[in-house]
Amino acid sequence: MSVSLRGPLVVAPVYHGLCTFEFSIVAEVFGLERPELGAGWYRFASVAVEPGPLRAQGGLSVQASADLALMEQADLIVVPGWRGIDEPVPLALQQALRRAWQRGATLASICSGAFVLAATGLLDGRRAATHWRYAPALAQRYPSIAVDAQVLYVEEERLFTSAGSAAGIDLMLHLVRRDFGVKAANSVARRLVVAAHRSGGQAQFIEQPLVKDASGRLAQLLDQVRADLRRDWTVAAMAEVLAMSRRTFLRRFTAGTGMAPSAWLAQARIEEVRRLLESSSLRVEQIADQAGYRSVQVLRDQFRRSMGVSPTAYRASFTAP
Repeated sequence: MSVSLRGPLVVAPVYHGLCTFEFSIVAEVFGLERPELGAGWYRFASVAVEPGPLRAQGGLSVQASADLALMEQADLIVVPGWRGIDEPVPLALQQALRRAWQRGATLASICSGAFVLAATGLLDGRRAATHWRYAPALAQRYPSIAVDAQVLYVEEERLFTSAGSAAGIDLMLHLVRRDFGVKAANSVARRLVVAAHRSGGQAQFIEQPLVKDASGRLAQLLDQVRADLRRDWTVAAMAEVLAMSRRTFLRRFTAGTGMAPSAWLAQARIEEVRRLLESSSLRVEQIADQAGYRSVQVLRDQFRRSMGVSPTAYRASFTAP
């Protein structure tokens, strides 16, 4: 932990069977000094759940920098996966996490780390995310948790849970954006060479869903639509671009994107609104026009329905200094 920094303290518990990739995500985002972002940047430490040295995936041995007592000082605790969804969570770790949250700390988990937060009881009555492979087991074991396997991550009252391993990157960038603003998150994303905009507030959408289209024609159409959202993209207009019948187009579009054209278009417009709110100073009226909405009121209604907040509130949250 650097002595030159004075920002929020981020702690990651390490354990026998440590998920190396998930831990590395946390260490990469919060554990590197970033002079360009100032001395208020995060401090980072690992804490041992059990006596060490600890065995990690990949044949590594890990020596933590502190013990669980350091959690009493943490502003953010990130659980980097867990050694097995059927493995019990040590009582000492559960108690340390509960105390941290009760005094105001933020708790987060990556992938199977949701099982650790679930064991504390803090997720009871709340939504949570985990890897799609583990979602049924989490829902069955903890029926009071509303498990959502369709999102990259979930935020519930200082409790953040993310889906599969790579979704942990999305969540960590979201936390940076929450704490330091969009410019800092973009800077970290550039260092990681990943997209900075796969995340949202209460609802997340993947900006560019995978397209199962060997010819690439459908992917080209989606790019064309994104580039000209002002156009009235009816099913007939999209089918015409691909020289397909309406029936064939609908079948191939749904097979390729997993959703109907209208749902995909609504998502694409919301994504463009989010991008412009985060990265530009355009008025909401201008953004509505650029994203292809009939009126600014339609934008406001659909944005609030999708994201749970107004465009103005979203901009204030995601561009805060």
